[in-house]
Amino acid sequence: MTKCPICEKGELKKERIKEQMFGVYLGEFPAEICGECGESFTDSGTMKKIEIIAKKKGIWGLGSKTKIARTGNSLAVRIPKRLADYLRLREGEEAYIHPEKNKLIIEI
Repeated sequence: MTKCPICEKGELKKERIKEQMFGVYLGEFPAEICGECGESFTDSGTMKKIEIIAKKKGIWGLGSKTKIARTGNSLAVRIPKRLADYLRLREGEEAYIHPEKNKLIIEI
C-alpha cells in the first residue's frame, strides 16, 4: 500500500469515485482514496476520460475569472458569453443573489 502524499498518514486504497463538475454528474471512475483524509487520486488516463465527457456535456472550461465593475452606486459582475450561452441567460431576466459563507450565489 502507498502512503497518502497529502496527509502522509493514511494508506491509499483502490476504489471508485463519483465525479461531478459544476454540479453535472460525469460518472464513476477508478481512483486511489486515502483512508485518513479522503483525498482521491486518478491516473492521467482517467483524467483524460473525465475531460472528454465534460467536453461532450459542454461544461469543460466554463469556469473563468471575471472583473467586478462599478455601475452607478452599485457593483456589477460580468458573466462571460460562453457561460451565459450555456445557461441560456438573457438580458432583463431576473436572478436571485445571496451570500453563502464566502461565496456569492446567483440563482436563475
